[in-house]
Order: sequence, then structure tokens, then C-alpha cells
Amino acid sequence: MRALEFWALAYLFNSLWQIPLLFSAAWLAGRSLRSAAATAEHRVWVIALVLESLVPAVSIVPWKWPGALSLWGWHGGSGSKGQVIVVMGSGDGAGAIPLPGAMLTTIAILYAAVIAYFAARFLWRMGRLSGIRNETATVTLAGEPKLFWVRCSRRFGIEGVSIAASSRISGPLTMGLWRQLLLLPANMADGLPDQELCTVIAHEFAHMQRRDYAKNLLYELISLPVAYHPLLWLTRAGISESREMICDQMAAVMTGKVEYASSLLRLASLVISGAPARTPHTIGILDGNAFERRIMNLAEKQKGIQGAGRIAIMAACAALGLATCGSVVALGMHANAAQVAGGNDSRPPKQLSIPPDVMARNLLTKTMPVYPPAAKKAKIEGTVALRAVISKDGNVESLRVISGPQKLQQSALDAVRQWKYKPYLLNGDPIEVETTVNIVYDLKD
Repeated sequence: MRALEFWALAYLFNSLWQIPLLFSAAWLAGRSLRSAAATAEHRVWVIALVLESLVPAVSIVPWKWPGALSLWGWHGGSGSKGQVIVVMGSGDGAGAIPLPGAMLTTIAILYAAVIAYFAARFLWRMGRLSGIRNETATVTLAGEPKLFWVRCSRRFGIEGVSIAASSRISGPLTMGLWRQLLLLPANMADGLPDQELCTVIAHEFAHMQRRDYAKNLLYELISLPVAYHPLLWLTRAGISESREMICDQMAAVMTGKVEYASSLLRLASLVISGAPARTPHTIGILDGNAFERRIMNLAEKQKGIQGAGRIAIMAACAALGLATCGSVVALGMHANAAQVAGGNDSRPPKQLSIPPDVMARNLLTKTMPVYPPAAKKAKIEGTVALRAVISKDGNVESLRVISGPQKLQQSALDAVRQWKYKPYLLNGDPIEVETTVNIVYDLKD
């Protein structure tokens, strides 16, 4: 099986269980920050989305640092006399999922098909937005909305924004990376009262100042590999809800909180009365559907967390995030399948190269290496990597050093030669295998 296929499978298996842990940590951090400004909660959800997409890939790499952050610990024991740690394989401590090669291939194909579907949907929606933009009708503002538009343009520092109407959308929205456009539904452009229109204008200008349309596209691209996961959808909902509260606060400065909240309630009736779902990729005042919380957020006085409380909450969130990331990376899984040499040759191979994490499951007895006193006195430490051939009966048939400090090599060889494995089976028959063992010599002061 190709390396790309193994990587995709490992990413998929890791994401299945790592995303729930990361989401739980983000949810706890978000709840603890609800008394603060919505900006802090929004940042938590954005960081969570990025981690949910990247951590499953990071945990495939054999890092050694996550042990210091892991909730479960990494290396046990300590002492002033030094210690020897036996690590199977690359030293990443990752588990293995021994599945038949055909099953892994099928899973990889299905996963690729799912990702291809979400990528195609993303591109299709982008094409749909281009079509909507090409079929808009220019809206000409007059009276108070026109003056308010000029005020917002100056207040938010945004020039060259257009306003138009379309019969293909159901709510006000903002779109465009360079040529930003505020788009209104055709039936709303003419019938919306001035106060509600001003509310929409202020809110969408806040989105444009924050470049939320571009950020939203970036979040969708980043999350494509895990777009199938339901908790990723909830993370996106957390981003949307907190983002709308930020823009509500920014827009309310232009109209006043009471007037803005009243107008928002009237606009919310458009959703309650059964308006269709929002246009994909776009950003609008009716996003999120958490209108009750948005209204409450406007009504309540923001309690800025200051001093020791602010430091304590930030430290707790940071510690929770680091511990969670360290744990999910440290416990990352790999997908492995026995690779049979020989192409189309129907004869069974004489020897298999088995991933060390898989062979660790077959280890029956293990003799711990002794730290050489001379090496300890000279403060020599490091990792001795050994290449081992395990016979059909589970004995270490041959052993050679791949790398490591010379004064530690003999100790590692003497110990591993005494190890006993359960025979590795291929189609029910024992077979000779080759694998790797790492012996870590570590001095603790």
C-alpha cells in the first residue's frame, strides 16, 4: 500500500477520536469566557477549528515533545541514577490498527470520495455565488439610509462597497474578496423600513471591516479533510455565533444598543417565519440563528475580566489546550498493513517487514537493559536503534545496531537478544519478520 494511503488512513482514524477531545476542550474554554467579550470566545472556536484540522496530521509524525504535555504522561519513573526506556519503533508511542490490506484500501477510497465530494461542493458553491453576483440589480439608497451608508463607510474605513438586490437569496449578506458587495433580497430592498435597513448596513460593514467573508472561505478550506465530522460542524456554528455577536457590538455603536436590538428582533422574524437557509460561503446578519443570545449580549453590560482573574482564566485555557493537544498527539494512531513482497507471485514471502508498533503487541517477555556504569559516569545518554529479525518461533534470530552511542550499544544488544515474541502469523502460518527496537538511555539529575 502506498505511503499516501497510509497517511490518509492514519489521519482519518486520528480525527475520529481527536476532534471530540479538542471540541470538548474548546467548549469548556468557551463557556469560561462567556462573561468576557465575544472576541475571546470567537478566538477559542477559531483555534479549535484549526487544531481539529491539523492535529490529526501532526500526530502521525513521531514527535517526542507531546509527552511533557500529555494528560496521560509519557515516560514513567525518574531518579538520580538514570533510567533505560524501551520504545518500540520510532519512539512516538503510537498505537497501531492491524486491519487487512483490502479493508484499509476500501476505507481509504471511501474517505477520498467523501473529501472529493466536499471539495466539489465548495467549488460548486463558489460558482453559484459568481452566478448570483452577475444577476444582481443595483440598489439606490435615498434619505436616511443614504446618509447612514456614508457614516458607516467613514466609521469603518471602507470605500468602494456596492449595494445590490437579488431574487436568489433569502437574507442580507456580504460577499466578495476585493470588490465587496452588500446584497439584499429583491423583496427586502424596497419594503424594508429605514431603521432595519440601517441595522443591516451597519452589521454588514462590521463584517467587511473584519474581512469575515475571506476568513470564512479560509476556514472552509482548512477544514475540508475533516468536513465529514459532526463536531466540526458544531465548531463552525460556534465560530458563526460568536462572530455575529462581535459584529452586533460593532454595529450597535452606530445606532445605539436599544434601537439595534429592537431592529434585530424584527429582522429575526424573517427566519422564524420560514425563510430559506442562508446562501453558502456568504456572511450575513441572519447567520447563526442564536438571536436570543445575541439580544441578551447586547442588553447585558460587558464584564471585562481584568487583573488576576484575566490571567487565571487565560492560563487555565492555555493549560487545558496544551494538555489536550499533547494528549491527542501522544496517543495518535497509525494504520498499518502487512506488505507482501513479490508482486503477483503467489508464493508466500520468506520474511515480512512489520511496523515496530505492531510487533510490540507480540512481545511476550522482555529483559530490561542495564545502564552501563562507565557510560553513566561519563554522562553519556541517548537512543540506541536496533534492527531485529524475529524467527518463526518468536526468538530474536539476528540483531544489529542502526545508530546510537557506542558505549551504550552492547548493553542494548545483550538485553534485546533475550526477548521472546509470539510468532507473527501470515494467513495462519508463522513467518519470519524484521522490525525495529529503540532503547532510550536517559540520565535524570
